[in-house]
Amino acid sequence: MNRTEARELFMQLLFQMEAQKDFGSDIKTRFFNESIGDSKQANYLERLCSLIDDYLSEADDLIESCSDNWKLERICKVDLAVMRTAVLEIMHMEDIPDSVAINEAVEIAKKYGTEDSGKFVNGILGKVVKIKNAS
Repeated sequence: MNRTEARELFMQLLFQMEAQKDFGSDIKTRFFNESIGDSKQANYLERLCSLIDDYLSEADDLIESCSDNWKLERICKVDLAVMRTAVLEIMHMEDIPDSVAINEAVEIAKKYGTEDSGKFVNGILGKVVKIKNAS
C-alpha cells in the first residue's frame, strides 16, 4: 500500500464514522484489523487515527469557517471526509507539505466525489492553509 492508498482508506474510515455517527475506538480497531495489517503505511494511519480524538472538532471548525455559507451538514460526506483528512495533515503533520496534502485531497475528491468536488475541496483547503500561515 502506498501513501495515496492509505489516504483513501483513511477517508473511507472517516466517511464510515460520519455515516454511523461513531468516532470511537472500536471502529478504528476494526479498521486496522481488517484493512491495515503490516502495511508500510500503518504508522501514518495510526498517527491520523490518534489525531481524530484530539483534533476532529478543530478540523470541522476550520472547514466550516472556510466554507462560505455552508454548514457541515450540507457538505457532501465524501468531500467532508477528504477535507478532514487533509486538514489533519496540514495542521498537525509537519512532515507532509501542505501542497501535497491539498493535491492528494483534490485527486481523491475527484475520484470519489461529485463533478465539483475537486474544485470545492481545493478552495476550502487553500483557505485553511492561509489561516495556518497567518497564525
